[in-house]
Amino acid sequence: MARDFEAAAFTEERARQVLAAAGHPAPDARLLAFGENAVFALPDGGPVVRIGRDADLLDRMRGELRTAAWLEEQGVPAVRPAEPEVRLVDGRPVSVWQRLPDPVRPADGADLATLLRLVHRLPAPPFPLPKRDLLGGVERWLRSAGDAIDPADAAFLRERRDRIATAVGHLVPHLAPGPIHGDALPRNVHIGPEGPVLVDLETFSGDLREHDLVVMALTRDRYGLDPADHDAFTAAYGWDVREWSGCGVLRGAREIASCAWVAQHAPANPAALAEFRRRVASLRAEDPTVRWHAF
Repeated sequence: MARDFEAAAFTEERARQVLAAAGHPAPDARLLAFGENAVFALPDGGPVVRIGRDADLLDRMRGELRTAAWLEEQGVPAVRPAEPEVRLVDGRPVSVWQRLPDPVRPADGADLATLLRLVHRLPAPPFPLPKRDLLGGVERWLRSAGDAIDPADAAFLRERRDRIATAVGHLVPHLAPGPIHGDALPRNVHIGPEGPVLVDLETFSGDLREHDLVVMALTRDRYGLDPADHDAFTAAYGWDVREWSGCGVLRGAREIASCAWVAQHAPANPAALAEFRRRVASLRAEDPTVRWHAF
């Protein structure tokens, strides 16, 4: 039974079945996000439940809980777990988090930079942090896409991944390496009554601090972030990563990961397939001006 469940496509319907099997039979639970995880807010002010796409994400989710506890010890405003352990339910890892108060406004780049400055001052924690393996999920995402995507596009991304992975390994950082968020975007900052709080800790890593800064540079160039917003981000942080010679390499790695991430949604979503094709075509043409659409 569990094996049959794991083999099935990860859809919102499947995620809601896991939610019920985990002891939260709430058909009116609100879906907050759907990607590698399905994230549900339980009704009546209940906690937030994260359900991983497959069992391979179990260790990462455990690391997320460990990181959240450590950030609390360090005084960094971040989301806190509501339950201390991850459970494997019908082949999917499940974690439960404290519900944050309603946001008072959207987060911006300056809010993000303020939190990154706190994180980037932290020493190494008393447990090992993984490297920020931007390219590690590419194969899994492409395999999830199956025959919904052109095999030539998948081969192109694999070849490009291998080439850029070598270049990443030879980068010389400008900043001292250490703890990073790993997916540093304003959408991963919640502005509550007491100020900004860091959320979505699944990619928290120990690596080049530049990883956290390249994300916003790519958002400016590919996703249409107002240049003034990016300027506010760099001003609040105190440095612009685009001045660093390795910026293009990390940017390229993130572009490949972003293409492959969208691919996993292609079998069930025609809009995802169209976006995947747009992104790959722009990489093939070496055209950094093509606008990508957030997905």
